[in-house]
Amino acid sequence: MRNVRLFLFFLISSLFLTSATYAQSIEGKWYGKLKVQNSELRVVFEIKRRDSLYIATMDSPDQGATGIPMESVIFSKSILNIKHSSIMMEYNGVYMGDKIIGTFRQAGQTIQLNLSKRVPEGAARPQEPKEPFPYISEEVFIPNKRDSIVLSGTLTFPQTGKIHNAVILISGSGPQNRNEEIMGHKPFLLLSDFLTRNGIAVLRYDERGVGASGGKFALANTLDFTEDVRWAYRYLRTREDIGKIGLIGHSEGGIIAPIVASENDDISFIVLMAAPGIKGRDIIIAQQAAISQSSGSSQEDIEAYQSLNNKVFDLIELHKGDITSLRKIISQTLVKESKGEIPESAIKQQLASLLTPWMIFYLNYDPVDALKKVKCPVLSINGNKDLQVISKTNLDTIYMVLTGDKRPNNIVVTHSNNNVKSIEFEGLNHLFQTASTGHPKEYSTIEETMNPSVLKSILEWINEITSR
Repeated sequence: MRNVRLFLFFLISSLFLTSATYAQSIEGKWYGKLKVQNSELRVVFEIKRRDSLYIATMDSPDQGATGIPMESVIFSKSILNIKHSSIMMEYNGVYMGDKIIGTFRQAGQTIQLNLSKRVPEGAARPQEPKEPFPYISEEVFIPNKRDSIVLSGTLTFPQTGKIHNAVILISGSGPQNRNEEIMGHKPFLLLSDFLTRNGIAVLRYDERGVGASGGKFALANTLDFTEDVRWAYRYLRTREDIGKIGLIGHSEGGIIAPIVASENDDISFIVLMAAPGIKGRDIIIAQQAAISQSSGSSQEDIEAYQSLNNKVFDLIELHKGDITSLRKIISQTLVKESKGEIPESAIKQQLASLLTPWMIFYLNYDPVDALKKVKCPVLSINGNKDLQVISKTNLDTIYMVLTGDKRPNNIVVTHSNNNVKSIEFEGLNHLFQTASTGHPKEYSTIEETMNPSVLKSILEWINEITSR
């Protein structure tokens, strides 16, 4: 295969320090930034000593990941080594008292990562809400009795009034906390704050296995996350201060919201933010093509990637019940198609990503099945620079399934499903930020968390629907 990337390895070869050079006090939090594709990701290692052994956890604040336990920590003669084999990560550094000079390696790629005890400043996020808030914020616990787990969340509601209409926020793919924290942004914190300031109660929660919620994220698929939403809805129904309830789903959350709404006539409305309207494998193929094109890949390379991915996805659909066979068959396919040029470590990484419960389900799920059964009002929105869930294909499909008609721009249509509104926002990306290209590498560099026109449109539509 053409354009197989070669990774440069940064080697520390000139620093040989004895144990007497610096006081061996490596315990505590160490902060650094990884520079990846023109963006920066903050990394935090917290190192502790228990008896004669060291332990550590890792945070990736810009990706919303915290407290990841490291598998192995070795510190000897000023040399630090930290490993986590399941995510194919390794850090090697030289301790120099007030800093650690080293490299971060994951899946064959090596990047310089220097650490210090000084907390680095994050990128400017002018929209991020700050306390004190002019509303009530309540920590809540949501039991999922089917799976015997408890989800931890936050319910915000206005200080005045006895009964409030409410929404449940459903986050996108990947381990997400209640703020849907990604690349230093907190979209759900902003959306929750905006809606609550304007009279709507909001429930948001850490996904299972994330933050303070129980369960294991890695063992779950979209249907498991759907079950969590069902229990979140049941929880709100037990409260006497909650009136009408709607669902707001972003990205994968936009798959989950229609499933729950199709089962429950009491759901008052759903808002689909950059929601998939086509089969998962088709989403990924289109996403990879759009991002590759934005990155400067040739049409020849894009078509080669698509051909290979389709072969792999066909194998997963055919053998999805036999993971052992899939590992062998896909590995052989990747070696054959690349003529042996794909490194073994890269193949392992691909298999680890592909053969998860979530991915196997997502590749083969068609959102149309649930959308056809939705009877409540629907607001479906996308940015026209979204390269992850392509606006034109997905907005049109969702609209046509719900109405049977082609989508006119920004028009409310009354039909058997009450009201459906479809909006395509000019110049916005998958996170609904004002973007130059829409490439995911821009997410962290954009100060805007969510364009105000999106917040306003969601609020106005909800108010219109719930006032009837």
